Amino acid sequence: MRFTACMLAIATFCLSASQSFAATDVPRGNRNVEQPAIPGASVRRTKAGRTSFDAKFEKVRDLLATDKQLISKIKSVSRAYGIAPIHMVGAIVGEHTYNVDAYDRLQSYYVKAAAYAGNSFQFGYDGETVAEFVARPQFSECGAKKGAYALWSCRERVWDNDFRGKSVGGKSYPNNRFSAVFFQPFFAGQTFGLGQINPLTALMLTDIVAKTSGYERLDENNAAGVYEAIMDPDVSLAYMAASIRHSIDAYKSIAGVDISTNPGVTATLYNVGNPDGRAAALAAKIQSGQAQWPEENYYGWLVNDKLSELESLL
Repeated sequence: MRFTACMLAIATFCLSASQSFAATDVPRGNRNVEQPAIPGASVRRTKAGRTSFDAKFEKVRDLLATDKQLISKIKSVSRAYGIAPIHMVGAIVGEHTYNVDAYDRLQSYYVKAAAYAGNSFQFGYDGETVAEFVARPQFSECGAKKGAYALWSCRERVWDNDFRGKSVGGKSYPNNRFSAVFFQPFFAGQTFGLGQINPLTALMLTDIVAKTSGYERLDENNAAGVYEAIMDPDVSLAYMAASIRHSIDAYKSIAGVDISTNPGVTATLYNVGNPDGRAAALAAKIQSGQAQWPEENYYGWLVNDKLSELESLL
């Protein structure tokens, strides 16, 4: 049986089991005494910018400290999605410390968003749009999925199992993530905006954002609309909150642990993605006695290490 199928089976088991007992709170703080290794790409990007991680952290922290309007919006959006605002602060700090540099003010994100909104582009690979690609028979199993998250997660699994790094019908496909191959029309990067949202992630979360915040549902055939959403600071905040909410729910229902009291863990999942699969893997480790709690990565470790300082911003 394939790994994904095993994980789904475990997830189903744990979902049923979790309905009979309350999830266990993950303790606050880091499980690792020292910060896990920072990826080389992040190190090189920071050196190229002639800065340091400490300087980038201090910059985004100071911007949050002085932008009362942004903090107010973070608190408002957090209430709407039922999460503590520190989770959103942690994700913003992590992204702008390790992945991008913070702009001098929130308005800069609107300016950059306008530049993208005027372009005509589409999601696809090698002359085939993503809509045409997922219409292939290999994706037929995904048609019965309910909701955007389940639908796009299924399509991502099919890509990994049947296309990634393989030759299908005489055509070779890159050994890379679905989001990187089909959802990166700009060479500059894969994530954008205040929350550094990936377009595929936005498509997965569009149902919950439309229901909770009232924003228009996103469509893979309207790439410009997707980018407008994730580049607009206000809308981006809603997608950030939805992502964190989904991670908390997934770990509670699948692994039986409540990560809502540990911003370092939610920040880690915001960074690495795939909370459902990771929750299933953790559930398997817990069941076998190999693990008790989820662990933070370098990104989440910083959030927990600086937690008192970040909480003071709120």
